Amino acid sequence: MSTDPAHSLSDILQARLGNRPAAIEFSARGSMDAWQVDSASLFGKFLRQHKQNILKVIDRGSIFSREDIEPLLDTTLPGMAEVSALLAIQDAVASGKYSHIVVDTAPFGHTLRLFGLPQQFLRFLNFLELAASRDRVLAAHFGGQSSRGSDLAFIDNWRKIVEDVEHVFTKDARLFLVTTPEKFSLNESVRSTDALKTESPTLEIAEIILNRSMIEAGRCNFCRKRARATSDAARFLKKHFPDQLVHVGEDAGTPLVGVKALSVFARHVFEGKRLKLGALATKMVDVRLKKVEWPTLTVPLNFVLGKGGVGKTTISAALGVSTRKGKMHPVQICSVDPAPSLDDIFQKAIGDNPVSVLGDPNFRASEMDSVAIFAQWVREVRANIEDATGTEVSGIHIDLSFERQLLSELLEIVPPGVDEVLAIFRILDLLSNDLSSGRDQKVVIDMAPTGHALELLRMPDRILAWTRPLLKTLAAHRTLAAARDAAVKIASLGQQVRELTGLLKDDARARIHIVLLPELLPDRETERLVSDLRTLHLIPKSMFVNRVIFAKDVGKCPRCIRSMQSQQIVIAGLRKKYKGVDIYAVRNFPQEIAGKAALDAFTGELWQVA
Repeated sequence: MSTDPAHSLSDILQARLGNRPAAIEFSARGSMDAWQVDSASLFGKFLRQHKQNILKVIDRGSIFSREDIEPLLDTTLPGMAEVSALLAIQDAVASGKYSHIVVDTAPFGHTLRLFGLPQQFLRFLNFLELAASRDRVLAAHFGGQSSRGSDLAFIDNWRKIVEDVEHVFTKDARLFLVTTPEKFSLNESVRSTDALKTESPTLEIAEIILNRSMIEAGRCNFCRKRARATSDAARFLKKHFPDQLVHVGEDAGTPLVGVKALSVFARHVFEGKRLKLGALATKMVDVRLKKVEWPTLTVPLNFVLGKGGVGKTTISAALGVSTRKGKMHPVQICSVDPAPSLDDIFQKAIGDNPVSVLGDPNFRASEMDSVAIFAQWVREVRANIEDATGTEVSGIHIDLSFERQLLSELLEIVPPGVDEVLAIFRILDLLSNDLSSGRDQKVVIDMAPTGHALELLRMPDRILAWTRPLLKTLAAHRTLAAARDAAVKIASLGQQVRELTGLLKDDARARIHIVLLPELLPDRETERLVSDLRTLHLIPKSMFVNRVIFAKDVGKCPRCIRSMQSQQIVIAGLRKKYKGVDIYAVRNFPQEIAGKAALDAFTGELWQVA
């Protein structure tokens, strides 16, 4: 099953997949199903099933009524992808149908949220349990009797489901880490496993696949350097993962799609069989390129989007470098990817606070730390709650004391999707600081991979959808100082988000840049990305096709000629599909782009697809 919001499973299996497991034709004994989890559909079904019970508990246990909360549950909630993934895994396990379940996850930053979700869900159940106990708390204080109602059986059922999934995660699951020989990917693997030890210490990496490797040196400079990088990567993995079994997957030079090709690749990776490369194409597709200068940033806000591993961070940094070469505008690049790599490309420690990079005080970079931002927000909210409810205990203040305990339990939950919400806040801060300082700064947002980047871009409309019922609800409780303060903050947030929504759809103030590789799977994912952007009334203006192989670089190397032929088919199709979009071809560099000298060389050459 694929739990990545930006699915590629149907593309790679060459099968039509819907929102339920579908049988895949398979030559070996046994059977195989495939499932692309539709998070909105699955989460909606779950919510419809339990909505009335949730409303009843909150109505009984807090100052909010059923009428207050129901509009919020009817809007699209953040973190649907992770919750739906948990539900899908539980459904597959509970079916008893499968001897093995393989979960193709989202990129690691968001997969960490999935691994931590059982504990978060249990905290949410504790919150509901406490909310449901209000009658018993008041009865104990004033006298009388109150018992646990039969309508709370759903909490017990949920708790059993979550505990079962957590048992699967911690006792029955094996984690396979996929990486490539690039230093960025290897460094991210180490950072990811360090984060895993902190966030989910009971989970460990069992096996590693070093994918897109070059086992034999080949006949060209690129292949020789890639072979050396593969050898270096094998030593790196041996050093950092001494106890894990490492499998090597060779780069075939062409997409591996369909069950037959995947079966050959599986035997190559897990049984050590030689990977046989396909035949060369009979003729080349004509792709016309003209050499151009790297574009500079001309609007205040720029988003760089694309599939994981295509080079979004490199292109983001290159756009900043090309702009700063003219010394006209200050540039700030901010990564909102949960697994950022700005520190790799700038060869400098990058954190939540902006720092200058490449020796240029007017070129700054930051990596958003959503956990730290959320923790700070929780501390501020806790202080406000203490101030609002810390009066003497009597009559009504028993109720406020309970409310304080209830809100304290709620604040123990780190909701999935919080990083998308906080990323919007960070963008608002960046724009607000520019307006207040009068600096004509250009901001580059280095986005998370496609699925979660789209969630971020949908977030402004969702926040607006939440602010309306929240303000209406808080108005009914305006006698409470905390409610009044919250209403002021929410109204201010709503105004800021409306300004951001207008800015996103204004070509003169915001621009979307898409990065892809000239390969089948990124090409198809880009088609879906552009379609989704258009439904949001966001039209990309430029597209960077990264790691394009040029004929003069390959000589007579069969592997690279095969890759180049495959790439040219994809590039020729782009020009037909995306009229009015500036499509740039970025030449494949044999070494990784990191540091000032490499970025200067990288931005010294660019080609436009004519």
